[in-house]
Amino acid sequence: MDLRAGQVAVVTGAASGIGLATARRFASEGLKIVLADVEEAALDKAAADLRAEGADVHARVVDVGVREQVMELADSAYEVHGAVHVLCNNAGVGSGAEGRMWEHEPNDWQWAFAVNVWGVFHGIQAFVPRMIKSGRDGHVVNTSSGDGGIAPLPTASVYAVTKAAVVTMTESLYAHLRAEHARVGASVLFPGPHMLRTGLWESHRNRPARYAEQRPRKTPYRSLDQWEAAMSAAGREVRFTPVEEVAELVVDGIRADRFWLLPASEHSDAQIRARARSMLERATPSYLESFILD
Repeated sequence: MDLRAGQVAVVTGAASGIGLATARRFASEGLKIVLADVEEAALDKAAADLRAEGADVHARVVDVGVREQVMELADSAYEVHGAVHVLCNNAGVGSGAEGRMWEHEPNDWQWAFAVNVWGVFHGIQAFVPRMIKSGRDGHVVNTSSGDGGIAPLPTASVYAVTKAAVVTMTESLYAHLRAEHARVGASVLFPGPHMLRTGLWESHRNRPARYAEQRPRKTPYRSLDQWEAAMSAAGREVRFTPVEEVAELVVDGIRADRFWLLPASEHSDAQIRARARSMLERATPSYLESFILD
């Protein structure tokens, strides 16, 4: 797909992190931007900052886990601009579940699935039929993660399961679009290859009351700074990928109609090979052993 000035890009989870960086990168190409986020104050600031940089911005507070709100987002985008060319289903949360899987609160799973899985599905249903019907070139980018999308980090199993689902959903979307001979492409994004400084680490600040934890936490939520300090104290180097690099990967991938937006990484490649080898050899998942021993 050729990105051109005047086209319209919708980005969810757009008030900060990857979403905001991607919106800003689209704006630099002259695209009109529709920002959606559940956090109103942060969304207002993001929209104001982008407008100050010369971008054409339409912003709307949206909880992507609520189908009606995503449908209303689509209605609003088409009412304002008459078209949508790029859709980035980027909104995501980490549930903060504690302990072993059998100890998790059901609401940890309900919330993570509502945003990370249902949110993507809602975006597809709200926008893709209209994108296809327009007959114009378009593209959908769904944000997954190496955690789950490649192989799970068992200590964050809820998040990993949801991100694995996003990969399969996007693969299926790609096949369905090809079967329809649609002029709409699809990509699955794996941000990285290193850690990212995003608001995902503090997702609990936006946890809806309907998914509230039912019992007191055993440990407080850990911020990114606290996690980084703990890793450094343990002698483990922590590297970060600037969100601007992720945004560049998205733009390049759309232009190249690339399905796997997966940055080069020896670690990721080793995980992919180890997991595939385990499956092909019908062997135990040895790529999880370091976590099993913890």
